[in-house]
Amino acid sequence: MNEYKDASKESFNDDFCSYLEHHLTRAFANAEDELVQKVWCDGVLMPFFENQTSKKSVNDTKRIVTKAWIGQDGQGEYELVIKFEKYSLRKYARGSSLQDCVPSERTLDWINIDLARRTIEIQLT
Repeated sequence: MNEYKDASKESFNDDFCSYLEHHLTRAFANAEDELVQKVWCDGVLMPFFENQTSKKSVNDTKRIVTKAWIGQDGQGEYELVIKFEKYSLRKYARGSSLQDCVPSERTLDWINIDLARRTIEIQLT
């Protein structure tokens, strides 16, 4: 059995995607915009290109691009850009959980969602 684990898989994994899915739904419910209040997230996918989750790629680009299912029925396909700052980059490099890098669901200051273009950007701390 291989004792080595890729640290990036420890940070950005199915558990984090599930956490982010539920956290986004709660944040949308707190939005001032009534249209955003009506949407919810039904899933965050792992990136299609595994190389973009490497520690080097995330450190260089400070982002991961993937897809999320968002909308009033939770089935609209959105491009999701997850941006990293110093704290989240450090945790990612160590293979630590990113859950505490996701800002409060009480505000949408860390989320930029465009319902027409089906894009969402989030900023981790």
